[in-house]
Amino acid sequence: MPLPITAFVAAVCGIMLLITAIDTVRQRIRLKAAFGDHGDSKLISASRSHGNLAEHAPIVILLIGLLEMARAHHLTLMAIGALFLVGRVAHIIGLYTPAAAGKPPVPRQIGVIVTWATLAALSGWTMLMLAMGN
Repeated sequence: MPLPITAFVAAVCGIMLLITAIDTVRQRIRLKAAFGDHGDSKLISASRSHGNLAEHAPIVILLIGLLEMARAHHLTLMAIGALFLVGRVAHIIGLYTPAAAGKPPVPRQIGVIVTWATLAALSGWTMLMLAMGN
């Protein structure tokens, strides 16, 4: 496979998207809710865990693919991809974890920070590779 890191990250994200989509549908069936969240915390958690992953995964996968095609450092790219996946899992766990009012659960905070850090690192690295003519 020509882009193994990209393929791995995309496949794991695909599995996570499927799991979160199934849970969202399960919660909708439980509530008999075709649209909206009906103010139900379980449906909100399921829907946001799916939606947030769907919002972040495509650009990260694309950036990993571009860097991998540009022959960026393999181990560093693997580490960033793995870190992104760990951050996404933490974020999903955090969305299902009860929290005190006004403060997100620690796993969710970790997931957000790790996701944004990996997105920033991949974006910066891509811009650097462009600037260097590679």
